[in-house]
Amino acid sequence: MKLLLITALLFSFVFSGELAAKEKKYSASVVPKNMTVQEKKKRFFALLVPPIEHVHKELQKEYLEVKKDIKNHTNQEKIAALKKKYNVKTDEELLIALKPHPMSIALAQAAMESAWGTSRFFREANNIFGVWSTSPKQKRIAASEKRGKRTIWVRKFDNLDEAIRQYYFMLSSSPRYKAFKKMSYEGKPATEIIKGLKHYSERGDAYVKELRSMIRYNKLTKYDK
Repeated sequence: MKLLLITALLFSFVFSGELAAKEKKYSASVVPKNMTVQEKKKRFFALLVPPIEHVHKELQKEYLEVKKDIKNHTNQEKIAALKKKYNVKTDEELLIALKPHPMSIALAQAAMESAWGTSRFFREANNIFGVWSTSPKQKRIAASEKRGKRTIWVRKFDNLDEAIRQYYFMLSSSPRYKAFKKMSYEGKPATEIIKGLKHYSERGDAYVKELRSMIRYNKLTKYDK
């Protein structure tokens, strides 16, 4: 009996050790040198899928709760405050703003804006989506390049969750992304919804085309199911 117990414990120890070896930990602030493209992608998904999924679930929960409140005519003060926060007037506009867009789009933009999690903005500021800073009161870091004599600043976030929430809020509250949010609310395919991100980048249609390729080539829509 003792021999069986010792054998079982040894097996458990070895097996757990093998699992630990396979579950490689990655750091956002440390980028290993000479990584292959596949290694970059593996590191990126290990770092970004969990927090994006966490925030997406959080936002989806809030959306469903508000949808229920609107239907039942409850928590009217909360709804009024949210309308003010998102700069909308009607119940439908609020629901459109609150419903989070697909994870596949967030991951594609994160990959492009952070160079698969290797950019300086990502490493030093947790800035996954290239969000600019518009106020000196915000935590921020300076970009390496300038526009003429003007310094470009990007937001600095305390953690990835904060950066992801700000990204979703920015797209939900800005008038320039109304078409994007409407298509997302209507449940259109991710590759069609991204047409509404034409103004996210100065590259316009070329940016949308690259996003579409990113989603298709890396099969990112699997994260939307």
